[in-house]
Amino acid sequence: MPPPTLVKDEEPRNWSELPPELTSSIMLRLSLEEILENAQKVCSAWRRISKDPSLWRKIDMRGIHISKFGNLCRNAVDRSEGGLVDINIGNIGSDSLLDYIADRSINLRSLSLGMYFGAYSRMTNSGLVNALAKLPLLEVLQVSCIREKLDLKAIGHSCPKLKTLNLNFSGSRVSLSAHDDDDDALEIGETMPELCHLQIFGNTLTNTGLIAILDGCPHLQHLDLRRCFNIELVGDLEKRCFERIQDLRRPNDSIDDYSFRDFLSDVDSEEKEEEYEYEDDDYSIDSDEYVYHIFGDFFDHYAK
Repeated sequence: MPPPTLVKDEEPRNWSELPPELTSSIMLRLSLEEILENAQKVCSAWRRISKDPSLWRKIDMRGIHISKFGNLCRNAVDRSEGGLVDINIGNIGSDSLLDYIADRSINLRSLSLGMYFGAYSRMTNSGLVNALAKLPLLEVLQVSCIREKLDLKAIGHSCPKLKTLNLNFSGSRVSLSAHDDDDDALEIGETMPELCHLQIFGNTLTNTGLIAILDGCPHLQHLDLRRCFNIELVGDLEKRCFERIQDLRRPNDSIDDYSFRDFLSDVDSEEKEEEYEYEDDDYSIDSDEYVYHIFGDFFDHYAK
């Protein structure tokens, strides 16, 4: 469907006269990239509202091109002014970017990221541990990791309020079922007593590790063990799991709804560091054309 067009003799709409709450509602319907690269250039009023920290409490960096990823992410974090509570940086990033986020986001509650082999992924175990040491209020951590073993003991000590841990190995760090290793499970059981949700996809833990998790995480209600083929969920252990766990995914259960693999998608370009800089009068786009293209129907209803 082509974008709506202005009536021939209709005067261009003055977007700066929209009520601030309506403009904020528009901004909330846009992606981070749309706000920083387009919407804020509509007029000075839109630029001012785009800097409202309440717009930046949640940041989703997935899908942003690698050439502008770092600069847009830092800009968004700066605009949150310490109010950021949820960020997903997908599978692109670096230790320095993690550090930048952590230094400016003491109130962060949820962090999602991917760590894997690739020239554009520069996040390491030590970088993640150092960043999490600055985030004591973190409650949700989602990591797709096939680069190296994570120091889950250090992570648990740094994040005592952690309630959700999604720890995903897709088989590149280990050959599934090739050996057993309960280190991850033992560290989780030892240092994460507040866990309610645990996804530990493709791990090499055995029954010993599973027992350690059940013993050390008394609040656990959701447990995803898919592709953890060293576990033999039978007998008393099976009974204990079914009695304790409200939502249990067994090692051989279907992975049709497994969406965390998004963090393992390939990106074809190298990250390029570029300075972000916006001038207050830099409205290089056609404001009416842009707004109508994105929100024509919305304005037809609300902006009369």
